[in-house]
Amino acid sequence: MLDALFTDPPRDLTPPAETPAVAFRSGGEELAGVLHIPAGPGPHPIVVILHGFPGYERNFDIAQALRRAGYATLVFHYRGSWGMGGSYSWAKVLADAATVVAAVRDPGFASRHRLDPGRVAVAGHSLGGFTALHTAAADPAVAAVVSIAPFDFGAMGVACRTDAEQRDWCLRMFEECMLPLRGTSPQALLTEMETAGEAWRLADLAPRLADRPVLLVGAGRDTVSPEPFHVRPVVEAYRRHPVERLEHHVLPTDHALSDHRIALIRLVADFLHRHFAKP
Repeated sequence: MLDALFTDPPRDLTPPAETPAVAFRSGGEELAGVLHIPAGPGPHPIVVILHGFPGYERNFDIAQALRRAGYATLVFHYRGSWGMGGSYSWAKVLADAATVVAAVRDPGFASRHRLDPGRVAVAGHSLGGFTALHTAAADPAVAAVVSIAPFDFGAMGVACRTDAEQRDWCLRMFEECMLPLRGTSPQALLTEMETAGEAWRLADLAPRLADRPVLLVGAGRDTVSPEPFHVRPVVEAYRRHPVERLEHHVLPTDHALSDHRIALIRLVADFLHRHFAKP
């Protein structure tokens, strides 16, 4: 299976692989996405890949590699980002992810694109890793979840209420990411995060994820989602509950896993193959 990650499909496999543009409605707005469909008749398992904030890194290398391994993958944009209508907020990201994950299971959509609506996983990086865990926790039909360098908006929201240094750091980071966004501001995003606080803490999702395979990947040189604050407490909480099929890895790299992309792809593909690939 791992060889398939880096090998093109046989030329005579039909139907051939294809990459259609797709769109979904969420909150009255249209969300643009791209679907990577593997070669062959399927039906193929589906992995919805949730990008981070604001979405400069969209993990298309993971999407393409997983397609070669036989998974259909979907990448899309949230409301208020990258030209999508509406305004941007953390709550709308969570709502958009839930809507899209439900939409790919629609029988008409699944049949049209050779997908298996009974095998849907979510994967995400940073904000996407946070959103993937919340999406799976709220949707028992999600079969597996992958969270890569997740940013724990709940824990950070609580911390920012009393830690001026953390608040200032978040405001600066949000300010640097405003260009692709509309209808929001660094202060609005900070206030939303602080207000949500405890309700969004990733550690507290353990009871709702206990029956699912969960892969948590931290980055040892991460300065955006430092592993000791954003990942390690989540791992400890999930082990205590326990989340029986939890897997945890820390790669010696930065927040974007810039120099460990192949290692990351192998981790994700191996996890999905063991827990999710077979009907």
